[in-house]
Amino acid sequence: MNDKKTPNKFQSWLLASRPKTLLASVVPVIVGSALAVAENKTARSGIGEHRFVPLYSFIALACSVLIQTGTNFVNDLYDFLKGADNQKRKGPERVLASGWISVREMKIASILVFLISFLLGLYLVYSGGTIILIIGVLSIIAGIAYTAGPFPLAYHGLGDIFVFFFFGFAGTMGTYYLQTHNFSIVSLLTSIPVGALITNILVVNNYRDVEEDRAANKNTLAVIFGRTFAKFEYVFLILISFIIPTILYFYFDFSYWIFLPYLSLPVAINLIKMLFTLDGLGLNKALELSAKLSALFGLLFSLGLIA
Repeated sequence: MNDKKTPNKFQSWLLASRPKTLLASVVPVIVGSALAVAENKTARSGIGEHRFVPLYSFIALACSVLIQTGTNFVNDLYDFLKGADNQKRKGPERVLASGWISVREMKIASILVFLISFLLGLYLVYSGGTIILIIGVLSIIAGIAYTAGPFPLAYHGLGDIFVFFFFGFAGTMGTYYLQTHNFSIVSLLTSIPVGALITNILVVNNYRDVEEDRAANKNTLAVIFGRTFAKFEYVFLILISFIIPTILYFYFDFSYWIFLPYLSLPVAINLIKMLFTLDGLGLNKALELSAKLSALFGLLFSLGLIA
């Protein structure tokens, strides 16, 4: 007999949004904004001093959170329809698999969340122009195509690339461009640890769910190349994240404050140990801590960029 308390509708929608993962949509906007603030102070961009507009970043943040929420809704919907989410899953309970939200409700909610994000994003087009419109539209399309459509990215080994590109390059560089109307090698480098550490959240998730994903024909990189590959992918993404501040210090004239992210190194080392020693349900803690690492690194990185 299941003695778990059934959540009410609000709690169910909150669970469907996967609130612990939404930090991933916040970090790119914070880091991209921090770099824009830093270049506003030093005119390091080479195009003259620009005016930082906080409202643009706040709206970009809202759009980013909404797009990830919509992506999570679509992911919940299509993983359920394709059998990837079932009673055997090791991760947190999913609302459709548990019967707390219907398929029709989830479809309607997904459309509404993406629509609100698009409408909010139109305001940013006045500042960023066509490039911001393209980034926004592609982000929404990719969020849907992650698990839906004729060629779902997550089911064909492209989930990691999707996350790295849209949370790293598109999210961070897009926010920076919104404020500066410029792309730069520094904004590219800055986006790498953001995308890498957020991708690691997915790496842990896929590493944990190898058996269930294989049974559902969800061919993640962990399924295609095996768990050993996933472990070393995780380590590699951490290594390149911690290399970037050193490159920025020695080659782009940032102050020693750029090394602030190194304060999160003990957390990263602990996570690597967890990935190499834990299995099954024990990896849920590593998943949660990976999200916290991306947020902690992002916050320290942002402070280091501005200081």
